[in-house]
Amino acid sequence: MLNPLFAIPVGLILGFLAGLGVGGGSLLILWLTLVAGMEHSAARAINLMFFIAAAGSVSFFRWKKGALELKTILPAVIGGCIAAGLCSWIGNTIDQNILRKIFGGLLLVTGIRELLYRPRNAR
Repeated sequence: MLNPLFAIPVGLILGFLAGLGVGGGSLLILWLTLVAGMEHSAARAINLMFFIAAAGSVSFFRWKKGALELKTILPAVIGGCIAAGLCSWIGNTIDQNILRKIFGGLLLVTGIRELLYRPRNAR
């Protein structure tokens, strides 16, 4: 079981990052597997629950501020739900070690992209 003295501050920090749009879920999986010693499949399940709560609250507040238009994001939401369901089904049939390597590679590529990213000049 996770110690609440560590879990609550980590959840707050990752929730803060999610609110900024950084996406604390990847960091949550790393923390749960590397620091808390949790199995990758359990960490993914906890991450999904964290994501539902964080994305829901952040999306609500951004919608209230007028930053989101439902007609614009609805196709992405539908496509994302379909893709998530398919990938979850596929992920349950793949060896956990392969999934770990795929996830690590994705984090590595994303991190390198973020380090090398240069915004385009505003027109």
